[in-house]
Amino acid sequence: MFKKILVSSLALLVLTACGATAKDSKEDKVIKVASHMEPMTTVVTIAGEVLAKDGYTVELVPVSDNAAANIALNNKEIDANFFQHVPFMTMFNTANNGTLVGVQPIYDAIVGFYSKTASDIKDLPTDAKIAIPNDQVNQARALMMLEAAGLISLNGKTHDATLKDVAATSYQFVEVDLLTLTQAYDEVDLVYNYPTYIKALGLTPKQDALILETSGSTHYAISLVAREDNKDSEKINKLKEAMTSKEVKDFLTNEENSKTLAPAF
Repeated sequence: MFKKILVSSLALLVLTACGATAKDSKEDKVIKVASHMEPMTTVVTIAGEVLAKDGYTVELVPVSDNAAANIALNNKEIDANFFQHVPFMTMFNTANNGTLVGVQPIYDAIVGFYSKTASDIKDLPTDAKIAIPNDQVNQARALMMLEAAGLISLNGKTHDATLKDVAATSYQFVEVDLLTLTQAYDEVDLVYNYPTYIKALGLTPKQDALILETSGSTHYAISLVAREDNKDSEKINKLKEAMTSKEVKDFLTNEENSKTLAPAF
């Protein structure tokens, strides 16, 4: 009798273990990625279609804003996010004791300065109101563009530049949250913006911007971001492969997207 009970218990244990393994294996095939704007969300969706061939499911996790996407990743609620460049990520890490890591640059967004009142940068009034991002990394990027266009001098500063580094000028700077720069378009003479956001106003960089970034660097490339503890995992490696696939590149280089971005892989 004891022998039968022992055998039955072992069989149950084996079945339970097999069930747990099967469940764990299935869960390991789910990759949660936070993203909340086009074309990032479509890139994630295309990557999911590529990975489906290998049995993976990419779950696009909607978030309300940039901060939420990084907090969720840092708290291990998701596996990765896709919306930011590495300098922005680094700023989050510094402020939040984060462990986020840039895994792969995917594309460079063509950023620019736009104006409702001027059709040429030469027409900008000397006391113009200029809206720039209020976060340090995007503010530095905007200021470097203004310097390259000959409008200001940063006294030798580059990626760490802030408004404090701008040499005496008659321009009036307005610091605005990155996600609300589009609203500032009607209130200032010149506004910095990403193509993703300015698109809401029917504007595109190459056609409508008075100033375009010309550095050619991938320093600010929109990148796949994971964490220090999972950056080398099979799921993240698979996601990286899918997000640098031919299917994604074809999407990034189609007629519409080539107006606003350029692949970074």
